[in-house]
Amino acid sequence: MNFEAIKSIYVFEMARLQRTLLQSVISPVITTSLYFIVFGTAIGSRIQTVEGVSYGSFITPGLIMLTLLTQCISNGSIGIYFPKFTGTIYEILSAPVAMTEIIIGYVGAAATKGLIIGAIILATASFFVEIRIAHPFMMVLFLVLTAITFSMFGFIIGIWAKNFEQLNIIPMLVVPPLTFLGGSFYSINMLPPFWQTVSHFNPVLYLVSGFRWSFYEIADVNPMISLGMIGLFLVICLSILGWIFKTGYRLRN
Repeated sequence: MNFEAIKSIYVFEMARLQRTLLQSVISPVITTSLYFIVFGTAIGSRIQTVEGVSYGSFITPGLIMLTLLTQCISNGSIGIYFPKFTGTIYEILSAPVAMTEIIIGYVGAAATKGLIIGAIILATASFFVEIRIAHPFMMVLFLVLTAITFSMFGFIIGIWAKNFEQLNIIPMLVVPPLTFLGGSFYSINMLPPFWQTVSHFNPVLYLVSGFRWSFYEIADVNPMISLGMIGLFLVICLSILGWIFKTGYRLRN
């Protein structure tokens, strides 16, 4: 394992966080604060509690997960897209660096950025609502696995994208609707039976449900099933990346 190569990629990617501090950190914090103000005040005044938890506290895990998914996918995709765009990707591919080392460097940096922002959002939420974490270890486990998995997913998008429009189409047009419809702001038990069934086909539901369980021990889906779904998606992403590096799909041409 070439740890020096991993460190070089990781440090270079992490340096982007300092250069884009306003966009990467301050903007998500302001956006999440507005969610708490609007949803927590306007809707929370009409919905006192959801399954015994105040509405503002109930939506906190969903908001953290929404920000985490968006940031990890965005950082993962941009990290590999720009080397493709500028042509410096060929320097990395021709260097004595293995596929696993490239993935660890880029995905590790994207996941770290997502986790930093997730922690800031969690701290910000404590100023608006009461936070109670019933299972800290499980909360961290859900955060880390989700950050790694969706940073890897973003990495795949960055390789697949041919232009900036394709780079942004999934993070901007696909992920937010799935998150909003994945139980971030409500429990699917509040839905009619048909729509409860439909919601189970939304992969984000399992992420939000498992993460919320680590806070308040309430969940729409068994938390072990949620962990299994994250693991399944992680394996799928690894398989796709293995095929990409084996065939050179959109890397060598």
